[in-house]
Amino acid sequence: MTEETKRGFATRLTHGSRPPVRSHGFVNPPLHRGSTVLQPSVADRLANAKRRFERVMTYGTAGGPTHYALEDMVAQIEGGSHCTIVGTGLAAIAVPLLAFLKAGDHCLMPDSVYGPARALAEGMLAGWNIETTFYDPTATPEALAPLFRPNTRVLYLESPGTHTFEMQDVPALAALAHARGAVAMLDNTWGIHHFQPFAKGCDVSIQALTKYVGGHSDILLGSITVNTEAHHLAVRGAASAMGHYASPDDCWLALRGARTMAVRLAHQEAAALEVARWLQARPEVAAVRHPALPEDPGHAIWKRDFTGACSLFGVVFQPRYTEGDIFRFVDGLKLFGIGASWGGYESLALPTNPAITRSATRMPAGQGVRLHIGLEDVADLVADLEQGLALLPR
Repeated sequence: MTEETKRGFATRLTHGSRPPVRSHGFVNPPLHRGSTVLQPSVADRLANAKRRFERVMTYGTAGGPTHYALEDMVAQIEGGSHCTIVGTGLAAIAVPLLAFLKAGDHCLMPDSVYGPARALAEGMLAGWNIETTFYDPTATPEALAPLFRPNTRVLYLESPGTHTFEMQDVPALAALAHARGAVAMLDNTWGIHHFQPFAKGCDVSIQALTKYVGGHSDILLGSITVNTEAHHLAVRGAASAMGHYASPDDCWLALRGARTMAVRLAHQEAAALEVARWLQARPEVAAVRHPALPEDPGHAIWKRDFTGACSLFGVVFQPRYTEGDIFRFVDGLKLFGIGASWGGYESLALPTNPAITRSATRMPAGQGVRLHIGLEDVADLVADLEQGLALLPR
């Protein structure tokens, strides 16, 4: 462990991927844009072309100093050795799937998986003769083991699910994947910083940097982090072959967002828990799906594996309310925007039931709303929710 990695999380975010302290320059690293990269000689160009996955700049799509600085920052946050930055969170899902799956292979995905990941599996991957089986996200290793096949190459994980918030026993399931010769791949966007994927047995960790790292809802980025050279070459090679690239301007903004991420995460975690506990006491609410609450079915796993929680959670309303009632509640909120992303500075509310597809398990009962808690004053958010709940039929 280096001196840098021994430092606290906020210190590492503040000082990581920056010029040396005594460089007598600007506090932030410069922004490098470019497509053409000139080489000293033809011989150098030919030699460097063979090393394009080793941060040898041959053309703009291979990345540059701004990309590399962000990759180093994210790899350090995730506890991995190598990171590849791509243009969106969905690209960060697609690239490793295509890096480790080929025609004739089989993939396992939780039934609670992010909708676009399901669409990718059922659409493009299926069209390439890559079969996906969706499984109960709460399955034990013993229950999941029979679903593995000789050609199962990837076990995909998402804990908690970002609409219904089921927790997965990631260490046990990753161990099962390795015993069956499969790669354990985790969407760790909810668990950023709070869950260390490689210490828990994962091979690949996916982040939508659009969310907490960016922090201001104004960039689109994704990251794929691994912990071995072989996995890095597989991911980097797939990203390169498909022409994936991220704007250096967005990478620079993500680096800037990362500087304040520790304080945002801490504030939003506390604020979300305060709002969640308030909602638990409301008569209109049947349950609050937040793994950090002791009443949540996944709390024991969260308490064992996580050091904290993020600002996204679900609310299940009493069975007497209809879909139209829930739409009226969300439409009536004044401080909560209606939007699909999360992790930014602003609070969001989104009805979940109409948008969720389940094929292996039943959707948890009740009309649901997903809430993201931003940086507003909690008292104002509670007051807004209270006036929204007053719109529901009594």
